[in-house]
Amino acid sequence: MAQDIQSRKKVFKDKIQLSIDKNQDKLFALSQDLWNCPELAYDEKQSHNRLVRFFTEDTSWSVESNYKLATAFLATWGPSGGREGDSILNVGFLCEYDALPGIGHACGHNLIAEVGAAAALGLKDALEGEPDLPFRLKVTVMGTPAEEDGGGKVDLILAGAFEDMDLVFMAHPAQQDVAFLPCVSIIDVTVKYHGKASHAAAYPWEGVNALDAAVLAYSNLSALRQQIKPDWRLHGIIKHGGVKPNIIPDYTELEFYLRTPLFKDLDVLKAKAEACFRSAAMATGCQVEVTYPHHAYCNILPNSTLEQLYVENGRALGVQFEEEPHNFSGSTDFGNVSFVVPGIHPFFYIGSDALNHTKEYTTAAGAEKAQLYTLRTAKALAMTAVDVMCCPGLLQRVREAFRQATLTQATLTQATLTQATLTQATLTQEAGVSGIDTAKNLP
Repeated sequence: MAQDIQSRKKVFKDKIQLSIDKNQDKLFALSQDLWNCPELAYDEKQSHNRLVRFFTEDTSWSVESNYKLATAFLATWGPSGGREGDSILNVGFLCEYDALPGIGHACGHNLIAEVGAAAALGLKDALEGEPDLPFRLKVTVMGTPAEEDGGGKVDLILAGAFEDMDLVFMAHPAQQDVAFLPCVSIIDVTVKYHGKASHAAAYPWEGVNALDAAVLAYSNLSALRQQIKPDWRLHGIIKHGGVKPNIIPDYTELEFYLRTPLFKDLDVLKAKAEACFRSAAMATGCQVEVTYPHHAYCNILPNSTLEQLYVENGRALGVQFEEEPHNFSGSTDFGNVSFVVPGIHPFFYIGSDALNHTKEYTTAAGAEKAQLYTLRTAKALAMTAVDVMCCPGLLQRVREAFRQATLTQATLTQATLTQATLTQATLTQEAGVSGIDTAKNLP
């Protein structure tokens, strides 16, 4: 029986590789079209349309454009195989396609979309017409906009888009091949100080200096760094500092990012930062607004079972994984997905040592040289899905790894995440008086 399962898995995996190889020109054209038309978060209209067209050209896919968000989409195949009444295994592949302002696809999201499309296509072609499967299999491709700014995946979580998904796969371009990097949790905060304008030379005592408040807040946060954990991060800018030297500034604005390796620690850092903002307002007599305009991003949960399977499949394809991966302090809204659905988010080398978010990486993400690595990654993801699909015991191990990871990291449930992603706290202060609106505060 075990030998029969192994032989079937090999057949499916061979078919995946043949399908992706057969469609490599079509997949490269898709990636190039996205790369040549970089669009920002929530405005990826042409990229959305191009991906929808890619899947609607094959009538075996059921495609829904503008899925829950204006630039999200959903393509599904199946359920297929098994018998009526058997459990449905819904395997999801995610596509990102938003770009960065000024430098285009400097994070390689065109390649993320290509990996998702290629892996789903390969898996579908390998299983099409196969009646004898342990599950009734469904393959889902979800287009997830706005990873770089806003958190489209979090919007989709809140809209229920992941509720019937059993597994989720995605891969991100980088400078190394590694099955897991945790990324870090993040929330961005906007701070606005309101003072009173006055002539800076004639009547300075009549003014309330909002720039003093901003500078004090910045200095407070700089001092705070000495007292926080080494792997916590807070960094920001003064976006508005006044209009003219002879006018006491009555309005200033700062923007800061707060990051911690674990999502459960983010609230601790947030409270410390807010104390810095409040004290600056109190010292200068200004009013202050503290808002959290976007969703919080969680760290990525590990799934040791999926990671091991991915490494085995990658090595079979010639991938050389880093024994000691380089540290990575970036953030992604896939972290939120990993708390809701068991999944994997490996990083893959694209043939260049250029760093993400640079013009050089934009060039590398659009180069034909990246295709070998991109399609090889897609094959490894689809082959990992085959391993789980062919062995119900492995699916149970994946689910148990997911359960253990969520328990280890503060048992964050979807309800907790929902509360976190709706964060929009506002704080108003006058000299000596403070008030906080925490109706949608972070848990």
